[in-house]
Amino acid sequence: MALKVYVNKSTNDLTRAASASDFVEVNLLNDRLIFSAGSDVVKDGEPIPSSTQLNSAALLITDEDVEVPHFFLADASDNLLREIFNAGPVDKRYVFCAAFDAVTASEPILELWDDETLSTITSYSLGQGVANDSFFRGIVTTGGSPGASWTGSRLAGSSEGHFLWLNDEDGALEVAADLYFNLRITIPADFTNAAAETPVMVIKWTEN
Repeated sequence: MALKVYVNKSTNDLTRAASASDFVEVNLLNDRLIFSAGSDVVKDGEPIPSSTQLNSAALLITDEDVEVPHFFLADASDNLLREIFNAGPVDKRYVFCAAFDAVTASEPILELWDDETLSTITSYSLGQGVANDSFFRGIVTTGGSPGASWTGSRLAGSSEGHFLWLNDEDGALEVAADLYFNLRITIPADFTNAAAETPVMVIKWTEN
């Protein structure tokens, strides 16, 4: 049994089966996701930016909530940023894809944690221990469109309501399947803390 994760690098909103060239496989060991305001060098097709370049492209906090406008895959194999154009609070279905090549014994779930120990959610972006204050939200889109400016679930840890049931709570996979979801990040108004954070996204399931 194998899991592969893909992101849609195009503006098309089509399944991977219908338009495989729109998707790029994520190298789960070497690639990473970057969230940014964007700039002349932090944009689609540019080399993976330095820390200084990322800092220059950071979002500016205001007295209103700020939505992160640009999601990128840092594709280590090609040393390129690939923008995930359809990510965020827009009515797009086929954005992030978890591709399972066989049945599962339990329903796959997606969680966010501080680090690879998968034990805490104390970082600022995950709510400083309060899952309902997480900046990250997600929604499963395999069965239908999320709607414009969707809300979704705040993602942090494993408490009820703060992770995604990737099969829409329909249970374990009975056949191989592509499961789709979308993500958004909202920074609260007047947020005063600054930090370089690297939360970990994990997909869990059990096998027969």
